[in-house]
Amino acid sequence: MAQESPLQVAPRLSARLGHKVLLKREDLQPIFSFKLRGAYNKLANLSPEARARGVIAASAGNHAQGVALAAAHLGVQATIVMPTTTPSIKIEAVRALGAAVVLHGDSFDQARVHALTLAEASGAVIVPPFDDLDVIAGQGTIAMELVRQHPGPIAAVFVPVGGGGLLAGVAAYMSYVRPETKVIGVEPEDAACFQAAMQAGAPVSLASVGLFVDGCAVARAGELTFAIAGPLVHEIITANTDEICAAIKDVFDDTRSIAEPAGALAIAGMKRWVAAHPEVQGETLIAIDSGANMNFDRLRHVSERAEIGEAREAIFAVAIPERPGAFRAFCETLGPRSVTEFNYRFADATKAHVFVGVALRRGRPEREQIVAALREAGYEVHDLTDNEVAKLHVRHMVGGKAPGATDEVVYRFEFPERPGALLNFLMRLSGHWNISTFHYRNHGAAYGRVLCGMQVAAADRAALFDALTELGYPFTDETSNTAYRIFL
Repeated sequence: MAQESPLQVAPRLSARLGHKVLLKREDLQPIFSFKLRGAYNKLANLSPEARARGVIAASAGNHAQGVALAAAHLGVQATIVMPTTTPSIKIEAVRALGAAVVLHGDSFDQARVHALTLAEASGAVIVPPFDDLDVIAGQGTIAMELVRQHPGPIAAVFVPVGGGGLLAGVAAYMSYVRPETKVIGVEPEDAACFQAAMQAGAPVSLASVGLFVDGCAVARAGELTFAIAGPLVHEIITANTDEICAAIKDVFDDTRSIAEPAGALAIAGMKRWVAAHPEVQGETLIAIDSGANMNFDRLRHVSERAEIGEAREAIFAVAIPERPGAFRAFCETLGPRSVTEFNYRFADATKAHVFVGVALRRGRPEREQIVAALREAGYEVHDLTDNEVAKLHVRHMVGGKAPGATDEVVYRFEFPERPGALLNFLMRLSGHWNISTFHYRNHGAAYGRVLCGMQVAAADRAALFDALTELGYPFTDETSNTAYRIFL
């Protein structure tokens, strides 16, 4: 069923980091993910009576395929409850493995509740994605393999973390056979539920969860996984979207394979850990490449963000004089650097704001040097490299301000990628407030990223907030965002 995945040297990454970097290639499993291990172990340990009742799982991704394939191999009827926002490619993949698919709700939590209801009514066995001893033990077989594959010293193993099933399995095994090896969990910066649990001493629920790393988009660590892994892990670190995109590129450069965001998460965490520990050199570091179920459409977004994640590009808002030769003078101030992007539209007769990307050779120190040089030359400059609105939306919208758009407020949304989502939004809001700007760009994920401006009088903004909360789409107020203020 699950195969022993190779432990592969990453030569280019090793040379850059000054360590021997090994990748545990779980992306080469039959379902392109480690999730098959835990799902199969759970089903294999069911009694004949339990198998006869069938199994149910809630998942929008790799766990669904793991349960479906394990069930097909063992002759068990499987039902997978998936959110209606699940991309059709994932739905068809589960059906192709022989499982019945039930679409319910816009989110994983809604699908999970419905799965529990179906299980209670039918007597089928729930197969949890992580918070189960058999599932945890199945994931832990990865550690058993990598120790056998590399009998020499291992300084650290980097493990991607969602609910903590993989982390618990790896930490339990490594603490027994290789207690000198650090087990380091890596989470997305905007979905760090295990780090929050470590800080609180118990699992806690995050108020919101970022969706880019969909394989690790979990709001609350498991009770069992935290009880097992909490005392055993050496550290939990996080990585941001740009760093994860850069890690996807690193995996491609060394293996010519494309990791999904969760698959590259451990590599991104390893790079951050190495940067924080320059005193450590020449060690063996292992990262678990946990999966490769990447929608092709997402590669555009990944390629846009990888250079920033590798600190090879910075983006700035710069005010330059509105006169002939001003652009040339600006480029002369930049010096012998490549301009990667330049967006501009006439605003007034004295000053122009430009959105500019600059290639970097020396990372953050050079970025700070550019800002200092521009300011010394008399330019007004804002560093937008870490500004999410600038990177997701404004760079595609630069076109001048709208003086007539009075009382404008701007919100960033995550819309479910399903028919009717936009219409639902417009029916709830547009009859009350005028939409003054709107930008949407598909990133191949279950949720679309939207920037929307509306004209709302100050006295009516509490009502708008209530309406947005009732709508149920995650949102962030970006009215004070620097990129919006300068360009839109």
